[in-house]
Amino acid sequence: MFLKIGKPPEHDFDEPLGLLSDCHRRIEYFLALLIAITDQFEGRSLDAAQRNELQRALTYFTIAAPKHTADEEESLFPRLAASAHAEAPEALHLVRRLERDHQEADARHRDVDAIGRRWLADGTLAEADVRDLRLHLSRLSEMYRDHIAAEDHQLFPAAKRILTETVLRSIGREMAARRLLGGSA
Repeated sequence: MFLKIGKPPEHDFDEPLGLLSDCHRRIEYFLALLIAITDQFEGRSLDAAQRNELQRALTYFTIAAPKHTADEEESLFPRLAASAHAEAPEALHLVRRLERDHQEADARHRDVDAIGRRWLADGTLAEADVRDLRLHLSRLSEMYRDHIAAEDHQLFPAAKRILTETVLRSIGREMAARRLLGGSA
């Protein structure tokens, strides 16, 4: 997985489905970063650069990633639900599972954030915290693998067929407005 953070995404708000997929690459990147830091340092003291990387990953999941979820739950999913297109019911069946995934991810990210912030504040983590952190990150990794694949390969292609260009542009404008309120995803 190669991702240059700071590089513009491949898609813009005129291509909201592609932009959502670009966001998945950032989710994968920052999750892999959290896993790597946890595996490499096992709760031991971090130097300034390592602390900065941990902080960046935690911040991504508390500030930017929720905008991605809102893009889906407040903009994309309702448009699919409102569609009379023949493929919409099948897409909505998948949406229900994806919404459950979002709830699980939110809960696990809150736990990861609490443990990660404790690591930053205290300088080290107890063994039990390291075990809990690994467990949450492992479950997130498994969930995101299936979740992202379902969205990138099933839901987004279906949405492209189901939704009109006008509706997609409207979704893109809503996504842009979320970012004007601060941060990016």
